[in-house]
Amino acid sequence: MHKTTYFNGLQDGEIQSAQSNTLLIHKNDILSISVSSLNAEASAVFNAPNTLQASSSTLNGVSSQQGGYLVNDKGDILFPMIGTMHVEGLSTTQLSDYIEKTLSDKKLLVGPIVAARITNYKVTVLGEVGHPGVVAVPNGQITILEALGFAGDLTIYGRRDNVLLIRDNGKNKTAHHINLNAKDIFSSSFYKLEPNDVVYVQPNKDKVRSVNNSRQLMPVVFAALSFLVVATNSLYLNR
Repeated sequence: MHKTTYFNGLQDGEIQSAQSNTLLIHKNDILSISVSSLNAEASAVFNAPNTLQASSSTLNGVSSQQGGYLVNDKGDILFPMIGTMHVEGLSTTQLSDYIEKTLSDKKLLVGPIVAARITNYKVTVLGEVGHPGVVAVPNGQITILEALGFAGDLTIYGRRDNVLLIRDNGKNKTAHHINLNAKDIFSSSFYKLEPNDVVYVQPNKDKVRSVNNSRQLMPVVFAALSFLVVATNSLYLNR
């Protein structure tokens, strides 16, 4: 039973939750930035549609188009009336505050309200799950359990005690192993996923054994089929 269930040993009571990681902007991110103020006409110039159109795929295979500001390989974006801004390493909150202050200081808008978010936030779920694929994250946060739920949950052959998480921090990739049966899973620093995380559910011994057995049986099956074909042809020719 313990091989196919989650949260073994979890007792009743309050659960320690993981702290939210501050989501930072990286190169090649796509940003949605909306600006509003009491003067809707003056605000409109900052909300003109972007020329960038990027395709994204979801778990159901539907592709969608999204516009936004692409962070270039220098970590910059080009924003109307402000010009080039270096945004790499900022949070979306810091970026919003900076644009609001700049618009006010330059007297471009009175009392501007800016909302920035990363629109290409996605994670990938592979391995022993119901529906492997890419999970789009429109609301800016997702946990490993939510990602696995979107992917159709683990199959009965998936290892719940050794899920591999590959994280890309923009400079290098790191690997981490997660035990979904551990009591401290909810307080783990890897419970909440980050953009471009890859979750790989490894097969258990039963799946590996069945695959190996199938590979061993295939030559025997093909040999038997070949023998039947030859025998059938011989009987046909001898009639």
